[in-house]
Amino acid sequence: MPRIAKGAIPSPNIWNAPQVYELENRAVDPEGAADAAMRELRPWDGATVLDIGCGTGYHLPGYAARAARVIGVEPHGDLAALARRRCAALPSVEVHAASAQDLPLPDASVDVAIARWAYFFGPGCEPGLRELSRVVRHGGAAFVIDLDATRGAFGRWFSRTVPTYSARKVEEFWDRHGWQRRPLDLRMAFERRADLEAVLRIEFAPDVAEQAVAETPGLELAYPNVLRWRYY
Repeated sequence: MPRIAKGAIPSPNIWNAPQVYELENRAVDPEGAADAAMRELRPWDGATVLDIGCGTGYHLPGYAARAARVIGVEPHGDLAALARRRCAALPSVEVHAASAQDLPLPDASVDVAIARWAYFFGPGCEPGLRELSRVVRHGGAAFVIDLDATRGAFGRWFSRTVPTYSARKVEEFWDRHGWQRRPLDLRMAFERRADLEAVLRIEFAPDVAEQAVAETPGLELAYPNVLRWRYY
């Protein structure tokens, strides 16, 4: 059995299919629009960056290219081990097996915190947000990137897969906690059709995934997201 940090909410995709999720990471946002949008709001050159829910560490080397120090936190112990292996040659990167609500970091020790597709959906995330307020120092910023379930075919497929999800309640949650938002019009671009279909099948319920496969010709699909942020 994998080691799971206390209080972690299971991820339905990367936890069960990390190799397929790797294909998804490679396909998402080939233009780098998400990173560019975050750096416009709060650059991390020479900073300490925290990646919450870093998975296998796919984004850690990219952060390390600009940041002075990069910290990955992942509640799934086996994925955290893969992230450490990925970054073994990068002395500025460290990875911890821990949850968002129990970050193993000192107070005011982080300049930029990022939770990318890490199920920071809103209601229920209050303990994680309290930890952000503790570890992000004055002048820093935190970012949350997630799917925008109100837009596009991807949002429709997601809403069918997770019918209990309420976009209205999520928006109310982030507004109440003082976060700002902007839409991100991302896309996924695959090299092989089989990879696109495999990704759709780990993202959605089986019947929804088959419909998504049928509705998606070629090697690309739109991936509407939302970027949320707060300054500290």
